[in-house]
Amino acid sequence: MKIGMFDSGIGGLTVLHTAIRMLPQEAYFYYADTDHVPYGTKSVEEIRRFSAEAVDFLQKQGCDAVVIACNTATSAAASYLREKYTIPVIGIEPAVKPAVEHGGSKRILVIATPLTTREKKLHDLIERVDEAHQVDLLALPKLVEFAERGEFESPAVCDYLKEMLKDVDPGQYGTLVFGCTHFNHFANALAQILGDGIAMIDGSEGTIRYLKHRMEEAQKASEGTLSVQYYQSGRKVDDTATLTFYKTVLNHLDLIYTHKRK
Repeated sequence: MKIGMFDSGIGGLTVLHTAIRMLPQEAYFYYADTDHVPYGTKSVEEIRRFSAEAVDFLQKQGCDAVVIACNTATSAAASYLREKYTIPVIGIEPAVKPAVEHGGSKRILVIATPLTTREKKLHDLIERVDEAHQVDLLALPKLVEFAERGEFESPAVCDYLKEMLKDVDPGQYGTLVFGCTHFNHFANALAQILGDGIAMIDGSEGTIRYLKHRMEEAQKASEGTLSVQYYQSGRKVDDTATLTFYKTVLNHLDLIYTHKRK
């Protein structure tokens, strides 16, 4: 099957990485909307327009389904896109429910973009599953900018995280939920500040499991071999420097995933 994915930039590579691991024989079309990154500081109307442009493009490439590999775009545009298109449009949401179900008595910290932390979608999710009122939200707007530069563990990143997390007592928290696909890249830096005792989870595996279910329902055949094509706001990426950067980011995610599984 041909699977389209879009994000404002490299954040959605987190979801692509999970998809390649769970569905390794498909054709992927990855759309980074670099003309409009970051989404987290844009209006809902802007994000809906940018998201529709991405889905229009991916549909023209023959994609059987599109994954919104961006929590902000899912919050702002998922319902709008599902009404507009007939192909499956699958979003991602912060893994608040599994965090609550398996987190025990300790608190849960959800980190996300400013728009995601304000949107009704996330607040409704928390209200629905967080009966014990264990979940706290924290917006980290600069992390997307760091991620887009491939800057994941620099002194500037660590200084920013220390400042933003200065009021967080790691001893009170058992789980950190990535509410933005860009934020997974900072797992190592966050572990240095919060300690290895805190579990870090995101919604990418649940998203890909649901994608697989939808494709099986539609009886879409596997492509049989893995392929990935990259686009930046509709322009095919074929220059060596950008392709190398994407490969480096995916390799970085490999290291994070391997460490997480130990």
